[in-house]
Amino acid sequence: MLKKTAALAAAAIIAVSAGTASAARDYINIVGSSTVYPFATVVAEQFGKTTHFKTPKIESTGSGGGMKLFCAGVGVEHPDITNASRRIKKSEFDKCQGNGVTDILEVKIGYDGIVLANSKKSSPMKLSRKDIFLALAKDIPDPSGAEKLIPNPHQTWHDVNPALPNIKIEVLGPPPTSGTRDAFVELVMEGGGKKIGWIKAMKKKDKKAYKRICHTVREDGAYIEAGENDNLIVQKLNANPNAIGIFGFSFLDQNSDVIQGSIVDGVEPTFEAIADGQYPVSRPLYFYAKKAHIGMVPGLSEYLNEFSSEKAWGEEGYLTDRGMIPMPDSERKQMRNDVKTLRNLEM
Repeated sequence: MLKKTAALAAAAIIAVSAGTASAARDYINIVGSSTVYPFATVVAEQFGKTTHFKTPKIESTGSGGGMKLFCAGVGVEHPDITNASRRIKKSEFDKCQGNGVTDILEVKIGYDGIVLANSKKSSPMKLSRKDIFLALAKDIPDPSGAEKLIPNPHQTWHDVNPALPNIKIEVLGPPPTSGTRDAFVELVMEGGGKKIGWIKAMKKKDKKAYKRICHTVREDGAYIEAGENDNLIVQKLNANPNAIGIFGFSFLDQNSDVIQGSIVDGVEPTFEAIADGQYPVSRPLYFYAKKAHIGMVPGLSEYLNEFSSEKAWGEEGYLTDRGMIPMPDSERKQMRNDVKTLRNLEM
């Protein structure tokens, strides 16, 4: 009963908003992940060309920034959809619920790999996740072998591992609001930290301390927050051949004429290696839609259908041409059914 009342209240709010601001919102408003942005843009352009609806407006705010905007409330002054390069957090879901965004559709759209890339003017890097952890963690294990941490002293990749080149550690990466940053620290940094026995053992003893060690990136200039504009990172890599950038596989794929992916744990980041699970750093991509806005914002239902169509996200779909790794047939079928039935997200 409470849920029904909340849904009716949300519908009333958006109906009033739509009545007073319909001229300002005859288009779909989308925010969120910079990684999902190019995929959503392609779908939006296709949608604008093939329907009588306006092309959706899409803003790249980062996954965290998008969730903040999306969960702020129901009504035309708030976004209809947020893109995310990681799953919604429980804290974000609770904030949505508290602000009246009670009915949410979660759609997984495919997979992506996180790559570390450098300019083709340099040699490709061959890194392990342990190398990356030792290069970028704020505190690292004492090289003496004692089970204690020291502030990261490494200035060059050669300091980290004698097999690596003697060049300064300069990594251009996403800010804390980015889903790519969240996935990077979880899959790469934590993956590297776990290679050290006493840190791995800490996970069971003191999970907070374990996460603090593995997820805290150094702030002394070796890691440079480069914003949510991945195209800008590519330009900077071209200007500085010694630097390494962190972003989604699709940006590597689209800029393979000027940059190259680092080999991580012996595996090169290719479409095939990510699709079959060999590449160790891959993650699912999502978008979230407000069910209360469906039927109120023109074209929203049709946009959801376009994104979840085989011609878009299928194995031969136009999104694979942009570097997105398609989900298996069974998963696509399930997600398409979720869109059709507007299956409500529960956490």
